[in-house]
Amino acid sequence: MLAALVLAVPMGARAEVKADANFRFPAGKPARIIVFRPDVKVGTMGVGSVEEPNADWTATAREKLAAQIDAQQKASGNQAIFLPDQEGEKAQTVADYQALFRTVAGAITQHKMVPGAGLPTKKKAFDWTLGPGAAKLGEIGGGDYALFVSTHDAYGTAGRKVMQFLFAGMFGGYMPAGIHASYAALVDLKTGNIVWFNMDPASGGDVRTDEGAVKRVGQLFTGFPLAEGAVPPVKQVAGK
Repeated sequence: MLAALVLAVPMGARAEVKADANFRFPAGKPARIIVFRPDVKVGTMGVGSVEEPNADWTATAREKLAAQIDAQQKASGNQAIFLPDQEGEKAQTVADYQALFRTVAGAITQHKMVPGAGLPTKKKAFDWTLGPGAAKLGEIGGGDYALFVSTHDAYGTAGRKVMQFLFAGMFGGYMPAGIHASYAALVDLKTGNIVWFNMDPASGGDVRTDEGAVKRVGQLFTGFPLAEGAVPPVKQVAGK
């Protein structure tokens, strides 16, 4: 499996949900959604904007986010199938499509989330796809849809926070304390089309805690597709 890579968020990108307005889950049965291992990166950011990853924080955040994703999907009436690590040819297929998805997700972020950067042929339509070959993922995981989630958190060190105040006082400018960006996307594996995409370059919630994971997942799944006639969950609750 390829190492987890987190999508880089372009400057000027804004939080926004994009979706295929015509997409709905079939009514009368739970949607079977394959959840790929979330791309999670958690660490610190120093004075020089150099990041230092923290393996313990990353593992904790991945576990808590996965629990909340599972709870959110159950509350929506869906079946979340967390894909285990694969071997051989299946592992390569999964890795290839994860890499392809990151490329397409980067293009969506650049051309749909950054004002003035839209492509002439995609100004109104949301018609991004991984191609019909994505059906192979459904065969591997036993689902009809695929869910990709990525979060990137870099918490400012004490030195960076001090520099943040000094920078504001001396130059009147703004230095971000850290990075808190995330996105989630749903792919219809029958067609390979990305039918829902939510990106937030300033995500809330400390993903190292249960409460923070609840908040992050609640924000990430804003506007998530429902079956015909379904009612959105009232609230998200913390779980183990």
